[in-house]
This record gives sequence, C-alpha cells and structure tokens, in this order.
Amino acid sequence: MGDGAGMDKNTVHKTNRFYWNTKGNDHLGAIVLPLYGAFVSEEKCQLFGDVSGKKMLEIGCGNGQSLQYQGERKAAELWGMDISEKQIEKATQHLTSCDLSARLICSPMEEECGIPEDYFDFVYSIYAIGWTTDLEGTFCRIASYLKKDGVFIFSWSHPIHKCVALENNSLVFNKSYFDESWYSVPLDLSGEGLLTLSDRKLSTFVNALAKAGFVIEQMVEQPDDELMLSRDEDTSDFAKKAKMLPLTFVIKARKR
Repeated sequence: MGDGAGMDKNTVHKTNRFYWNTKGNDHLGAIVLPLYGAFVSEEKCQLFGDVSGKKMLEIGCGNGQSLQYQGERKAAELWGMDISEKQIEKATQHLTSCDLSARLICSPMEEECGIPEDYFDFVYSIYAIGWTTDLEGTFCRIASYLKKDGVFIFSWSHPIHKCVALENNSLVFNKSYFDESWYSVPLDLSGEGLLTLSDRKLSTFVNALAKAGFVIEQMVEQPDDELMLSRDEDTSDFAKKAKMLPLTFVIKARKR
C-alpha cells in the first residue's frame, strides 16, 4: 500500500496526537540526542559536525531535549515542530529552564505551517519521520526548508527490526519485510486510544529522498557495542537482537 492508502490521514493525526499528548514521554529516553535510538549515538557517528552559528529545525521536537543538545553546541537558531500541543508545552518549559530560546510550532509535519523556506542549515528528526502519512510530501517540504547544500539527518526504527522476534535465543521472522500496510496498536492494556503507523522498507525512504532532491551522504545501522556494555544491557533480549541485526537506522542527506 502507498502512504495513507486505506487510512484516513486526519484519523492517524488524531490518534497519534493523543498518544504524544498522554503517553509519549514514557518512551523518549533513548530517542533524544545525542542518542538516535537504540545503541546509536551522535557522539560516535559525528553526523552533524560543528553546528555553531547554524540554523536548526527539528521535526518532531518532543520535549525539547534534542534542541537543548543543539543549543548547548552554540547553534544560532533553534526551531521545532511537533504534532502534540502537550509536547510543545513541555519543550517550551524545558528550553526556558535551560536559558535557550526556540521558535516552536504545533503542526503535523505534512502541512504548511509558516516555517521559512531556503533558510535552515540543518533539518533533523529523531524517531519522528516514520509517523508521517505522506513520506514523499514530507521530504519535499523538508527540502524546501533547507538552504542549497543544507543537511537533513533523521533516525527511525530499522524496518528489519519490526519483522524479527527473538524466541528461545533464535531469531524468527514474524512479519513480511515488504508489508507496508498501516496498522494500529493499543496505547496500553486499558485499550484507551490507538497508535497508528506503517513499517516502510528502507528502499521506500531512499527513493522518497531521491525524489525530493536529496543525495544520501551517509547511513548508519551498526549498533555501538560500547553503548550496549555501558548500559548493562548486554544480556537483555534487546541487546542480543541488536548484536545480530540493526534496531535503528540513521540517514544523513544533502539538498542538491
């Protein structure tokens, strides 16, 4: 299925906004910079380099911790966008407490929301891009925000991770890698509300980037062994799985 096929975009936005307004903060620990996701760190990858004096926009800014990371590295301007009013509120409070100023906008990433075009040196997103109901449209919009030769960096759950489960110390395929259909999962055991998403193939991301005029400069999918050891998680099922297949991927692309 293509993006949004058989799925109402507004319904997706509504259910996912509810999630981030209520439960979202419970899951932000490993997906704020310098962490890109499970066992992948900017401190090891060095995808951004020196950001001092640069204009930065974060798509899916959450509670503002990744913007804080950039602000402490002397970025000149901090902008953030998020679908959740509650997350924007949290980010505003957090950045104010850190003596950092940022322009924060509450909007779905697919929609026009007053962000300036041809303006930013970096647009980045930590575990948020995959929520889009229109991947190609979102990538085109992000390209419009960037200056020529500007950089787009994003991370998301590696699609193979969603297809494989660890059972009795063996990896077992439990889902087709090629299945991109939308599905909903309960937020919690009470069944209050749903979270709606699609597991896209890596080629879907790569082709959408190319169509939007990006050139991929680097891709990271290797977990950091030191991070696994330092967190005392080396014996967990999660870490065992990470030793055999990627859980997170990060792409650095440049606007042509």
